[in-house]
Amino acid sequence: MNKKLIQLEGMIVMILGIYIYFTSGYSWWIFLLLLFVPDIFMAGYMFGSKAGAYLYNVSHTFIAPLLLLLVSMMFSMDSLLMVGLIWMVHIGMDRMMGYGLKYKTHFKDTHIQRL
Repeated sequence: MNKKLIQLEGMIVMILGIYIYFTSGYSWWIFLLLLFVPDIFMAGYMFGSKAGAYLYNVSHTFIAPLLLLLVSMMFSMDSLLMVGLIWMVHIGMDRMMGYGLKYKTHFKDTHIQRL
């Protein structure tokens, strides 16, 4: 049940982020270019499971993209809004597909399931 709720939540975040992004008239190519940038942080696993999990989780929580959205609205900065929305879509997409935050034990150990 918890897994399904997290996946549903991810799907809603993803759909809402895509809707806001494209109804705002932002670029498809920038969206596609930046969509998988948060996954670059998987490279942290080259330094071990603990460092990898930490870096991956930092880039896959909603904290940073939500802060970007807040700052973008406070200062009317469309570029930050675009990046924040794309980042949120990425996280939502990951959650929808069952990819969760990583435990330091192994890359496949997540808060949603064992991959």
